[in-house]
Order: sequence, then C-alpha cells, then structure tokens
Amino acid sequence: MLNGLWLGFFLTAAASAGWRWLAGGEAEVFAAMVQALFAMAKLAVEVMVLLFGTLTLWLGFLRVAEQAGLVNWLARLLSPLLCRLMPQVPPGHPSLGLITLNFAANALGLDNAATPIGLKAMRSLQELNPSATVASNAQILFLVLNASALTLLPVSIFMYRAQQGAADPTLVFLPILLANAAGTLVALLAVAAVQRLRLWDPVVLAYLVPGALLMGGFMALLAGLSAAALAALSSLLGNLTMFAIVLLFLLAGALRRVPVYEAFVDGAKEGFDVAKNLLPYLVAMLCAVGVLRASGALDLALGGLRGLVALAGWDTRFVDAMPTALVKPFSGSAARALLLETMQSQGVDSFAALLAATVQGSTETTFYVLAVYFGAVGIQRARHAVACAVLADVAGILASIGVCYWFFG
Repeated sequence: MLNGLWLGFFLTAAASAGWRWLAGGEAEVFAAMVQALFAMAKLAVEVMVLLFGTLTLWLGFLRVAEQAGLVNWLARLLSPLLCRLMPQVPPGHPSLGLITLNFAANALGLDNAATPIGLKAMRSLQELNPSATVASNAQILFLVLNASALTLLPVSIFMYRAQQGAADPTLVFLPILLANAAGTLVALLAVAAVQRLRLWDPVVLAYLVPGALLMGGFMALLAGLSAAALAALSSLLGNLTMFAIVLLFLLAGALRRVPVYEAFVDGAKEGFDVAKNLLPYLVAMLCAVGVLRASGALDLALGGLRGLVALAGWDTRFVDAMPTALVKPFSGSAARALLLETMQSQGVDSFAALLAATVQGSTETTFYVLAVYFGAVGIQRARHAVACAVLADVAGILASIGVCYWFFG
C-alpha cells in the first residue's frame, strides 16, 4: 500500500507537469520540481535534528517513570477496567501491563516508541487467542483503541511547530485533546456495540462516567471563553502539563531511590536508536509531497475540492488541511510530510496548518497499524477491526474541523 502511494505521488506529479508543459508551455515546472526535491531533503534533515532530541528526551523520562513504578501503578489502576473490556484476558496477565505502557507512550505523543511496545502486547494477547489466524475480541479492542491514538501530550506536534518557527508551539494542545477524546469515545462505543461489551457494568461506569462528566464540564467552561482566551488557555495548559509530567516522573523516581540520571540516559539511548531509523522514510515522503506540490497537482485537487465546498455554501478554509486528513489513515510519514509542507506553504500559524496539526495529533495510521500489528502475529481475518478503526478516524477528523473553527475560527 505504501509503495503504491509513494509511487502514485511521483506519477501524478509527472502527469501534472507534463500537462502544464505541453498545454500551457510552462517548462519551468520541471525546474521547480527538481528544486523541491532538494529543498524537501534539506527540510527532512532539519526536522530530524529536533526529532532526535525530542524522542531521546521523552524516552529518557519514560524510562525513569518505568523504574519508579509509575507504569506498574497505572497498570494496576486500569486493570479492573481492562479486565471488564477484555474478559478473555485473565487478571494479572502480562499483556495488561504492556497495553498500559503502550497507552502511556501514545498519551505522551511518542507514537514511534509506542509501536514496539504495542507489538509486544499483541504477541502477548495472541498467546490467549484460540485461533492462529482470526483476531480475538481483546486484540481488536486493543488495536482499535491504539488506532484512535488517545494523546494527552502531543509532543511530536509541538516539536514540528517549534521547528517551523511557531510563536507558541503548544497552541493546538486543547484542540487535539478534544478531537482525540471524540475519536477514542467513538472507537470504544463502536467496538462495544459489535462485541456487546457491558459498558453499564458498575466498574466500567466508575471509570467512564467521571471522565465523561469531567470532559463535559470542561467543555462547558470552554464554551464561555472567547477565541483569544481559548488560545491562551490552550497554551498555558499545554506547557503546564508538559512540565508537570516531567516533574512527576523525576520526583517519583527520586522517592523510589531510582538513579534518575542513569535511568534517563538508558532510555535516551533507546530514543536515539528509534529516531535514527526514521530519516530515510521522512526524506522519501517529504520529497514525494514536495514534487507533488511543485507540479501543481496538489493545488489542482485542492482547488476542485474548494470549489465544491464553496458551491455548498460552506467555509473553505479547512480544505488546505485535507491532504493530511486523507493520507493519515494510510501513512504516518506521508501525513507528517504533508503537515510540514502545509506549515511551510500556508504559514505555521495559519488556520490550515493549525487544523492539519490537530488532525495529525488526533488520528492514527489505521491501515498501517492494522497491517503491522496483525501481521506480526499472523492474523489474517481482522473481523470488525477495520470498520471500527475507520469510524474512529472519521470522528477524529470531523471533530478536528469543528474544534478548530471553535478555537481559531
């Protein structure tokens, strides 16, 4: 799928450039495409420099949290809920701890670090699966919730915005949080409906109702604020949450007598290894997207969509963020490249770039996750996993559009 998508970018760019040359006499389009190749390769290296630091930093702090027992504490806290939602998994099974750690990495926005942990969790769940090729209910719920990508602290999005010169990289904190919550809620309800999970179980309600009330009250509070106040609050909470998590990890480690410096360095080494493997993928996708934009094909497609939206009488500002939204379910690297390209072409604090960042932070590479996670354990029949995960993606995209008009419109 990724091979076809990448090749399709270049073939579409070639067709668009050929048409502009033969029909319009615009021979300079080929020079623009070659220039875009080198410009995007340079941008990929610039982004990677900051990405090295970001992943190294946060995986270092995550290792401190592991050794301080915070992950085990979180696993015990969530165990009653997970046991109700995954009745096939016995209490105390190692998969519950791995699932919790995977959710923790996703919550911190460390999607690249969450993948290897998630694969371990999927293999652990496969040990309980009576079928070697058909996905179990527990595996489907884990995968769909993973694909809904509940992110409390989208560090990578902040990093991309900072690298592109945003005055306040954390401005999208609250929009991502709200859109993300909508997608995750839809994911849970969709799987629960198909698997007939008892969401009205007292234990499940004890977890979900307070969270729903807290989120509802929070949104009611936000409804009374102006756009400027919403942006200021998003910035404050984003920075405050980030530093509070760092302080919590370090204090917990110190209280448990963890050698926090040594633990941080051990985790940071892992972050360096994860980050260095991303550069070839980032170069490949950024160059393909750059050529597509330089050929005029992307602008032509967006122009057609913008015309249809205008014909319907809707606001067309969200159209420029749609490439990121449409590609994200198929490829995280392609969506990341489109996000960076939107920031460069539209401005890092433009409505399109803010919406693209929100979509990037509140949706997941659904088909990639399905292929990698199920492929790792030999699952061939995904059952209802695809439909539920795609539904969560659609909810996340629609929620992102609505929330961004609310915050920045």
